[in-house]
Amino acid sequence: MVDSVKSRYEYAWVVLRGLVKTDFKLRYQGSFLGIAWSVLKPLMMFCVMYVVFAQFLRMSDGTPTYPVVLLLGISSWQFVTESTTVGLRSVVDRGDLLRKIHFPNYIVVVSATMGAFISYMINLAVVLLFAFALKVQFTWRVLLLPLNIIELYAITLGVTLLMATLYVYYRDISHIWDVLQQLIFYGMPIIYPLTYVTSRGGVLADMARLELLNPFAQTIQDIRHNLIAPETQPTVWTEFHSVLVQCFPVILTVVLLWLGIHLFRKHSRKFAEVM
Repeated sequence: MVDSVKSRYEYAWVVLRGLVKTDFKLRYQGSFLGIAWSVLKPLMMFCVMYVVFAQFLRMSDGTPTYPVVLLLGISSWQFVTESTTVGLRSVVDRGDLLRKIHFPNYIVVVSATMGAFISYMINLAVVLLFAFALKVQFTWRVLLLPLNIIELYAITLGVTLLMATLYVYYRDISHIWDVLQQLIFYGMPIIYPLTYVTSRGGVLADMARLELLNPFAQTIQDIRHNLIAPETQPTVWTEFHSVLVQCFPVILTVVLLWLGIHLFRKHSRKFAEVM
């Protein structure tokens, strides 16, 4: 059985590894700083967001760990936007390659997300350096971090497969997603702490808690909660008592991943003909 699985997926693995390596090299080709941009981009965005929202607008949880919590949230969302933005165009951009060489079409989408994932791992290393500098007290919840990262990758891959399929037929998907990702970003508790809203009570507090039902928000909050600040970062597991509500983002993640894979496989044979 092992030999059968190996023979079936070995070629796909070789192609995937080659595409990831090539894409990662080409991404920063010709730039003076090269791969350093994968770290500098979220750092520069963090500086802007921290000065505007934490210093001027006073949207902070008031703890010494908030800067590293903010950086971790921005880095996590950067992975999502980079994966989806590059991934949704990957089938069309690799159209010539798909027509000339026979290999599973999903590989071009996965390679786009894996390239962004490598940058994300580099950013997590930088976040850890900041965490050590700020003397963050790590807990046993760090052991749950791999599960949170897998979930974040799963929801990102599912959405990317969906949009890559639609983009082959409708180029407008790119412009629609540009708007949607901005709405999702500012609607989630990334640049502002969730406690900033929930502490005020009322309808706004209830609406803020509902944001955690968004799989992206739930996963990013879980990553921040388990890695940096379990006491100050509320999650869907702490804000809701119903097991069904707590599991809703995870269930939605599984459904979106399955839907993305199903639709992509269903239409992938027509990609070359449509393009």
